[in-house]
Amino acid sequence: MSKAPAFALFQPGNYPLHQRLLPVVNLLARVSAIFSLTMLFPIGVAYWGNDAGLMPFVEALGGLLLFSLLVVVATLRYKRELKTRDGFILVVGLWTLLPAAATAPLLLYDPTLKFSYAYFETMSALSTTGATALTGLEHLPASINVWRHLLNWLGGMGILVLAVAILPMLGVGGMQLFKAETPGPIKDTKLTPRIRETARNLWLIYAGLTVACALLLRLAGDLSWLDAVCHAFSAVSLGGFSTYDANVGHFDSAAIEIILVVFTVLSATNFATHFLALTRRDLSVYWRDSEFKAMIALILGSIVILAAVLLWRGTYADYATALRHVTFNLASVATGSGYASTDFAQWPIVAPLWMLFLSGICACAGSAGGGIKMIRTIVLVREAGRQFVTLLHPQAVMPLRVNGNSLSGQVVFAVLGFIFLYFMSMVGLTFALLLTDLDFLSSLTAVVACLNNAGPGLGVVGPSSNYGVLTEPQVWICSVAMLLGRLEVISVLVLFTPAFWRN
Repeated sequence: MSKAPAFALFQPGNYPLHQRLLPVVNLLARVSAIFSLTMLFPIGVAYWGNDAGLMPFVEALGGLLLFSLLVVVATLRYKRELKTRDGFILVVGLWTLLPAAATAPLLLYDPTLKFSYAYFETMSALSTTGATALTGLEHLPASINVWRHLLNWLGGMGILVLAVAILPMLGVGGMQLFKAETPGPIKDTKLTPRIRETARNLWLIYAGLTVACALLLRLAGDLSWLDAVCHAFSAVSLGGFSTYDANVGHFDSAAIEIILVVFTVLSATNFATHFLALTRRDLSVYWRDSEFKAMIALILGSIVILAAVLLWRGTYADYATALRHVTFNLASVATGSGYASTDFAQWPIVAPLWMLFLSGICACAGSAGGGIKMIRTIVLVREAGRQFVTLLHPQAVMPLRVNGNSLSGQVVFAVLGFIFLYFMSMVGLTFALLLTDLDFLSSLTAVVACLNNAGPGLGVVGPSSNYGVLTEPQVWICSVAMLLGRLEVISVLVLFTPAFWRN
């Protein structure tokens, strides 16, 4: 009897469904076990401060670790190297299940908190959306606030990039995850030959920015170490969480706002650009990056114009005050961090709507930001210009170039396909919220903010309120929007195509 080629054993179609899913379940359980150990940090905070979060975290850690290890043992015989198709299942599985696991301390601390709202909170944290469903944040135990912000930080660069550095030690390659989760249209570009080294370099930069931000915040104002570290976690991750209901407006400090703006813009920049600038010791790398230049120009131009609009409409008495508030809130929303220093929903409607529009296009690929990314916006604009020229000069040959590189038609079509799915997701989710009797402005802006991982919307989910006013079906719709936004739509929707599951 002839033997099948060795490589055929690793083709997804050659496995029965349970043999295709259980290896993924095994790896999900392994990552879940590692994830549970991150609770040691808030446990240390709770023990040091003797706060009420200690036992909820101890119980959550013990329960999650035990359950994860039992699943690992039960599925151990199905362990194998994963392929690209498995990677998509694993990515969606992790971003769906880890927020559920992260709810355990919240639910144990506050038994009256419904799972729907706890899940929304942790999904928002890990997807770095910055939308919250909790109130009385300043009265929460320090360990609970640290946990919320730690989840922001873990989700910032993508918890899966961290997992990629760990998975080789577990005997499982990580390139499939990196390709499926890494933001941006050009996903195969590696900073270094080895994916483990790539992940390490990204996290070194990420951790370095976090430490620098925390130190500057501590020195800049009357912030405790708790507030400084928590806001550094949420600034560098573009998570936008705060330890106060009034968010950054609680501090009323221009110095703190400037520091947060600088670090949110840095985190909205492609981390590959940071890596090249550091290794080459050459800041001109930033100005040779079309994405970075376009992002800075769009943010600065919008700040100058909107500040003038607010002065003209009498929102603020002088241009300097208008400039301060517009700079912070526009940069925050545009980069997707979700901070707020004032209730910008009270501004003339053109201002907050423009800010939410920017949240969809400003952040660079390979950054912690959400939305369709600036690189896709550039490709779309240049392709539109090329079509105009082609109409006038049908024989002209005009390659589409970005950063001096010519893009293939396949990349252009992929960008167009993504943007179509992105806007169709926005429309579909908005109608889903409208079906729950939520008003149009709140429905649209909640979906835009969640899909772009940008935090507050307008209407009942504006910066002076939060998503806790929504009903359970409404927060689940917003949670789906956050998942789609974090994984850039296609990585999730591909699981619902018959071809994905067909042998």
